[in-house]
Amino acid sequence: MLIKQISVFMQNKKGCVAEFCRLLGSRGIDMAATTIADTSSYGILRAVVKDTPAVLKLLREEGYEVSSCDVLAILVDDRAGGLAAVLTAMDDAGVAVEYLYSAVRHVEGHSVVILRVDDAARAQSACEASCLRTLSAGELLPE
Repeated sequence: MLIKQISVFMQNKKGCVAEFCRLLGSRGIDMAATTIADTSSYGILRAVVKDTPAVLKLLREEGYEVSSCDVLAILVDDRAGGLAAVLTAMDDAGVAVEYLYSAVRHVEGHSVVILRVDDAARAQSACEASCLRTLSAGELLPE
């Protein structure tokens, strides 16, 4: 099951991430997962939020450069080797993982990993074949 992720381009300077988080917090927007990739001058913050279209609209109105894409949220056994099982399933199916990061919260006692892959349909089939459970946005961000 695919979910939406937002990607936010921002300057790599003191206070930018805090300002962004204050904006989301002031609007009651929760991030279930987040990561930042950076260079010396800019960063890309990636996050999974509820109501992605509304968050994209808000961020654009606030002057942020944003986009969204599909990712998988996969339950991972919270033990040594749990992530290896997920990545082995992707590798065995010929799916390239472009990047991954962990969710902020656990679901049903499991860790959650967010994967951006080159072939979502093949990745979903690999999850099903390996009995790996993917989450919907509602499961990751319940009411």
